[in-house]
Amino acid sequence: MGYWLFKTEPDAFGIDDLAARPDQTEPWDGVRNYQARNFLRDDIKLGDQVFIYHSSCKNVGIVGLAEVVKEGYVDGSQFDPEAKYYDPKAKTENPRWYRVDIKFIKKYANLLPLAEIKAMPEIQELALVKKGARLSVMPVPEQEAKVLLARLD
Repeated sequence: MGYWLFKTEPDAFGIDDLAARPDQTEPWDGVRNYQARNFLRDDIKLGDQVFIYHSSCKNVGIVGLAEVVKEGYVDGSQFDPEAKYYDPKAKTENPRWYRVDIKFIKKYANLLPLAEIKAMPEIQELALVKKGARLSVMPVPEQEAKVLLARLD
């Protein structure tokens, strides 16, 4: 099982939105960064755990946990001119963007703030704590995921 961190803006779609979805499941779409796309397309697997991280808000940090219930597949919004994430350069015969489906597992009673994550001596490899890391989808090394899970539970 792998571990991932997905950033989201809670004003657009947060942990409470995921929990409120039918079957508490949602496609993770709209990713428009090639490195993050590659993770979605090639590396994220069924059953992987996903830390949901609220960003671009007053209180940034890990707020919940989800599980991958469908591996990478073509993000159809790239082809829809009416869609928020339309990409006029995307072609059905050669899609550019992918998504996975995730299912809500839990919302944590307390957010684990970025400042606290950065202060944890065991968290060194997670891209989130490195300067200039802005990916919305990133791997979490297994040992660091276990540290985060222990802190959150």
